[in-house]
Amino acid sequence: MEKESKNRFYVTTPIYYANGSPHIGSAYTTIAADILARWNKIKGKDVFFLTGLDEHGENIQKVAEEDCKEPQKFVDKIAIQFKEAFKLLNIDYNYFIRTTNSDHVSRVLTVLQKLYDNGLIYKGDYEAYYCVGCEQYLTKSDLKDGKCPLHNKDPEIHKEEAYLFKLSEFQDKLLELVKSGKYCILPLKKRNEMISFIEQGLKDISISRRKEKVSWGVELPFDKEHTCYVWVDAFWNYITGLQINEKYDKFWPPQLQLMANDILRVHATIWPALLLALDIPLPEKLFIHGYFTVNGKKMSKTIGNVIDPIKLVKKYGADSVRYFIIRNIPFGDDGDVSIKGLEQRHNSELANKLGNLVSRVSTLAEKFGIEKTENQLILKLKLKEIDKLMENLELDKALTLIFEFIDNCNEYIQEKKPWESGDKKILYELVESIKDIAKLLWPFIPETSEKITNTFNTDKIKKAEILFKKIK
Repeated sequence: MEKESKNRFYVTTPIYYANGSPHIGSAYTTIAADILARWNKIKGKDVFFLTGLDEHGENIQKVAEEDCKEPQKFVDKIAIQFKEAFKLLNIDYNYFIRTTNSDHVSRVLTVLQKLYDNGLIYKGDYEAYYCVGCEQYLTKSDLKDGKCPLHNKDPEIHKEEAYLFKLSEFQDKLLELVKSGKYCILPLKKRNEMISFIEQGLKDISISRRKEKVSWGVELPFDKEHTCYVWVDAFWNYITGLQINEKYDKFWPPQLQLMANDILRVHATIWPALLLALDIPLPEKLFIHGYFTVNGKKMSKTIGNVIDPIKLVKKYGADSVRYFIIRNIPFGDDGDVSIKGLEQRHNSELANKLGNLVSRVSTLAEKFGIEKTENQLILKLKLKEIDKLMENLELDKALTLIFEFIDNCNEYIQEKKPWESGDKKILYELVESIKDIAKLLWPFIPETSEKITNTFNTDKIKKAEILFKKIK
């Protein structure tokens, strides 16, 4: 199994909540997953990349009513928007799962029944603070000035008949798994945060709502008066996404699950507890990336600074957006995004450094030709370090080293002046180095990488088209 694991890579994003259009936050996680999926393809691994939508629940039911649509028609519209955004961003996922998918629903019903039959789901009363926006129960310590910190709203106090999952039974085992790193949570500060949270004690959690209150959901197979509350329905997508494609035996468990901090707690407790309850191997690694602000302010519909990735790509191009969002924020930390920052990196790094290098070398190679020789220039490429950084999910640092080598190539042209000497061997070194740059950049900026490869993988090199037009 260990050997087999090294030859495959299963990566997931969270399934995004289908109560609104995609924004730059959902794009960020998905771009990162796409980069890692592509990198592992370069490494020769079999890859499966899953993303999709969480389409049930009270919030969607309410938003659909406000939009005067049936919930299914509403989520169908949202699914189209997400797929369009991901297509424009050049996201090459293997499967886009939707929790309204009938195959997914039937498998969730089987899981619910099995948990109930095994005595891990029971009927009781549940009372807790509940944020409709988050669709999550909150503890008193989660609140800030009595409000949900994410939505700045007073939570509801829910006390109602519900079916509960015996999460408390798995507290000790989960603590052991997280502490030992067998259930690996990264960055380490997030692992420590979860250890502290679990040590405070885990309570049994509600996995249902009465159907009269939330009709938009999967009916419990053992009680038609209740619908399944988000956890079992949503989390099981990571498994059903493989099962629907007959890939479960080959790819389970995931090597990597990516998500933002707001869903860390549930993924570090409820999700692995459900797997333990059914004796299913746990994912290998959970990686939590940071939040980002827009021009120094929290992204908010009220402020009006929510960035639409579709509009962004149509204005600046997919590769500029992909490059900026990964290069600008250390993966795992919080960061800030701005249109000004995107335009600066587009001009100074993509147009001036990469674009200029490709244009100059292709022009000179067309004029003078190339002659095979030993490539000394490539020795400056820190390939092992780049590979290590990618393994450690330090995507921004890997990009920095790739662009450090692009700087080396630009300096080499200035030093050797092949436009004066017409030295075909110098141009050969540069051409071969650019081919390697294109390969390394393919996970990050695939469209540009393919253009560069097409320019130089030919018997007769022609001057390349302009890769990145300057933004004024």
